[in-house]
Amino acid sequence: MSTRTSGGSTPGDDVPVRRIDRILAFMSLGLLVLALVCFFAIIIGSTAGADLASGVWPVVSLLVLVTPPIAFGCLLAVLIMSFIRRARANKAR
Repeated sequence: MSTRTSGGSTPGDDVPVRRIDRILAFMSLGLLVLALVCFFAIIIGSTAGADLASGVWPVVSLLVLVTPPIAFGCLLAVLIMSFIRRARANKAR
């Protein structure tokens, strides 16, 4: 994905990527990685015989449930903002 437009004004030109787009995209990726790490921690903890009802385990299990929808929302926000920005750029031409 390019960060700058390529000088010409052809319909295939890329729209510049803003900082908020990168932040939301990497935040979405980070949340999904966190959810996967917590998921595997629960699997390993349950096979090791850990008490999943006390300590840090309730927070870990809550992260598995909460982070994927938040990550999906961040990704959806990036897509909507990019579609709006491309529509405005095409309308200005």
